[in-house]
Amino acid sequence: MDVEILARIQFAFTVAFHYIYPPLSIGLGLLMVIFESAYIRTKNEDYHKLAKFWTKIFALTFGIGVATGIVMEFEFGTNWAVYSKYVGDIFGSALAAEGIFAFALESGFLGVLLFGWNRVQPWVHLVSTIGVFLGSMFSAIWIVVANSWQQTPAGYHIVGEGLNARAEITDFWAMIFNPSSIDRISHVWLGAFLAGIFLVLSVHAFYMLKGRYVEISKKAFKIALLAGTVVSLGQLVSGSKSAEGVGENQPAKLAAMEGVWEESAPAEMYLFGWVNKENETTRGLAIPGGLSFLMHQDVNAPVTGLKAIKPEDRPSQINAVFQFYHLMISIGIALIGLTLLGCFMWWKGRLFTSRWLLWLFVWAVFLPQIANQVGWFTAEMGRQPWVVYGLLRTSDAFSQAVTANQVLFSLIMFFVLYALLFVLFIYLLNKKIKGGLYLETQVEEGNIREEIIDALTGKKN
Repeated sequence: MDVEILARIQFAFTVAFHYIYPPLSIGLGLLMVIFESAYIRTKNEDYHKLAKFWTKIFALTFGIGVATGIVMEFEFGTNWAVYSKYVGDIFGSALAAEGIFAFALESGFLGVLLFGWNRVQPWVHLVSTIGVFLGSMFSAIWIVVANSWQQTPAGYHIVGEGLNARAEITDFWAMIFNPSSIDRISHVWLGAFLAGIFLVLSVHAFYMLKGRYVEISKKAFKIALLAGTVVSLGQLVSGSKSAEGVGENQPAKLAAMEGVWEESAPAEMYLFGWVNKENETTRGLAIPGGLSFLMHQDVNAPVTGLKAIKPEDRPSQINAVFQFYHLMISIGIALIGLTLLGCFMWWKGRLFTSRWLLWLFVWAVFLPQIANQVGWFTAEMGRQPWVVYGLLRTSDAFSQAVTANQVLFSLIMFFVLYALLFVLFIYLLNKKIKGGLYLETQVEEGNIREEIIDALTGKKN
């Protein structure tokens, strides 16, 4: 493989691995705020115990997320030096804003969140929980803004020529509110909420199936189910709006996402299918005029197809973009269906007696993670061959001094390191889940002392 392909694979691998954790942190942060607010409002200790338990899981995901995110910043300089020089003014300002407005907020309140349970007033601790949650959301804002600028550049001018060219900000707010940033921020937030929500649903469904912490798990499950229903429906609206923006600003990407070939004609919306790049055809089950209606609310409205785009400006992996996009949509529909089914069974009074449904929620924990991953793959592969859409090609953006062997060695090293981190994460997560809520839910502090004394004196086995 050449340097460009290896550098792309390495960055895709590190980003995909890192992106397991921030969505979990954001989603768990939302439910931690809800649980702790419910405790302060009702004084019900169950909500306090839930907030404490899920804070431990949050701390684990937050720590791994920070550690894996640092690597990507070094890759910009080692593998993508031309890109770094070209977008440094733009990307650097966004990363600086993340550090000032997001990471500082998170880290400032994190100590109180983790260690302040018995040291500060409950409302002070809630403020710290909200601060950490908002910090994680602000962090997502600046990362998505930087990436969205690469998709739809705005508020800049180009200084210099050739390898010395670089983009400089002329309008900071136009750069932030570029044509795709708002739609993509909401889409990322909602996807992150679903990742955390379905982890909570999965764990508490598992507890109920095993007969552990049943009553407290019912409370947590109901809250998470309601949140999941609202968020999954909101994601449907957000996804539709985001697709409209892609069609307006990146027609080649939309054409690849939906397998549209005709230059300008009413377009079908495929439920599933297969794209043949060589024959320039798409075969599958489609809704006639569906894409035209989505884009223009008119089934007869023309949509720009791939034949209107120069071959060298089309995504190189059209079928992959198509499949990833449709997998994301299929998972989104499945999550809506599962949460609505859960609400229906709750209404019927059979939510917690239907073991098959609880098992569905146990295994559904993987679905938001997969959807988040393939959504990013769609966005990034659909942008190709541009690293900055319409301005800088990926083939011109990688470091000229780095060799293929160097990139391959570092890729193997990262793979081994990240595999170890993932095993550690799964081990610790499993340990915390198996350890469960015992100390918080089974006995009070005084009873714990009595049980220890009884055990030491031989009064109990």
